[in-house]
Amino acid sequence: MRTEQVRFFVSTIHAMTDGKLLLDANAIQRSLTRIAHEIAEANADSCSVALIGIQRGGIHLASRLAKLLTGIWSHDAPFGVLDVSMHRDDIAQRGIVSVQPTEVPFDVEGKTVVLVDDVLFNGRTVRAALDAVHHLGRPRRIQFAVLVDRGHRELPVKPDFVGKNVPTALDERIQVSLSETGGGDSVTLQALSHNE
Repeated sequence: MRTEQVRFFVSTIHAMTDGKLLLDANAIQRSLTRIAHEIAEANADSCSVALIGIQRGGIHLASRLAKLLTGIWSHDAPFGVLDVSMHRDDIAQRGIVSVQPTEVPFDVEGKTVVLVDDVLFNGRTVRAALDAVHHLGRPRRIQFAVLVDRGHRELPVKPDFVGKNVPTALDERIQVSLSETGGGDSVTLQALSHNE
């Protein structure tokens, strides 16, 4: 009996550090393909649509969506990346801010801009992204695509396109790993350690 208790304890610790798999590589691809088709259906004027990935989590997803939309529309879907660090409302609490590049190689004026991020949590990152986009110009409209919506909104933000809704607790986090960053494609639900 003691051996079973030890085995259970070790497997529980192992499960907590690895997390629960929510999406594997195939599920991520299916979600992105569905989101791309939803974006195409929602935007009849495909030539006026441009995608912007929010640094860091949204940039690779936006790039993948741009490739999928290019296949659907038979023309390039413009794609850029946006850093929102200096537009956040919690900048004073974050200490030293690591600013990433913003590269938007198209004029947002009059376009439908689809902001892309990996995880939607309290809504503060996308609020900052809205501010940052408006510093670039005045789009005709802005839509929002997210791979995972985990709930716990603090602001009235709702994505237009969602890969997966995942109810979470505040002591959990969603970890998105993508092949572009050196790992395999996966989304896991993980318990926060006491010092996070």
